[in-house]
Amino acid sequence: MPNAEKLAKKGQYFEKLIDLCVNSPNALLVGVDHVASKQMQDIRIELRGHAIVLMGKNTMIRKALDIGHERHPEAGMDKLRAATNGNMGFIFATNCTLDHIREVLSKYIKTQAAKVGQVAVVDWFIPSGPTGMDPSQTNFFQALNIGTKIVKGQIELVSDFQILKIGEKVSASGAVLLAKLGIKPFEYQMQVQQVYQDATVFSAAVLDISDSVLIQKFIAGVANMAAFSREVGIPTEAGLPHAFGNAFRNVAALVADIDFTFKEVEEVKKFLADPSAYASANPVAAAPAAGGGGAAPAAAKKAEVEEEEEEDVDFDLFG
Repeated sequence: MPNAEKLAKKGQYFEKLIDLCVNSPNALLVGVDHVASKQMQDIRIELRGHAIVLMGKNTMIRKALDIGHERHPEAGMDKLRAATNGNMGFIFATNCTLDHIREVLSKYIKTQAAKVGQVAVVDWFIPSGPTGMDPSQTNFFQALNIGTKIVKGQIELVSDFQILKIGEKVSASGAVLLAKLGIKPFEYQMQVQQVYQDATVFSAAVLDISDSVLIQKFIAGVANMAAFSREVGIPTEAGLPHAFGNAFRNVAALVADIDFTFKEVEEVKKFLADPSAYASANPVAAAPAAGGGGAAPAAAKKAEVEEEEEEDVDFDLFG
């Protein structure tokens, strides 16, 4: 049975985690597999004053989140508890953005040699060419059925050879050969797995969505709404600009040849009266006209298409 000192430490840990979830509800859930203590120390030092790094056993974390959910059901700590698994911890942003924390984590990466039985996290190829190893060490390559040749007193690979595959264990021969070649294929760092924000937990991939991507998605959605509303004939805020534009085009076509005008159509009537006066404003369109008779049929065809589109406009909208 734990003594009073251990119970007091557990209680302090519970209160600290609950307090951070309630008062600093912006956090990254990070995986710390193979992360060295020096890496952890450097990250803590750089984030000091900006964020709080909190680690702990999963049993203690779940217990604290259970207690916190009972006290503050609106904080979403039940979702955070469901996401707690494996060798992981939390980084709570107290005086910085989550992007700043990710930038700090990306600075501290440790390379590591491949060990026997370790699951490969990268695909690794040994490139063709000289290896720097003398001919007496060909048995390391023969054990892996790697084609070699002796050139100028050293072993050369005939072609690239894949020695590691993602998800497969490192063989004993592969680990020895990589060590002989001085290759450290694995890189380890704190991996951002999920994000805890506004009482919800979501994938860290959401943080990679930029403002420009969001704007593009929004514009595409508005365009789809406008097209759909025009097709079914139901006016919407997105579709009205297109409806008014088409209606104005039809009105301009109706008054073009009669002695009636208004301010909005004056510029259109000027263009119809003397199109050549506007040629300098659109040099790209004017260029084909100087090349021969191909422009006239194209212009006539365009006019026919526009006339067909104008006939399709429903004037009942303005009745």
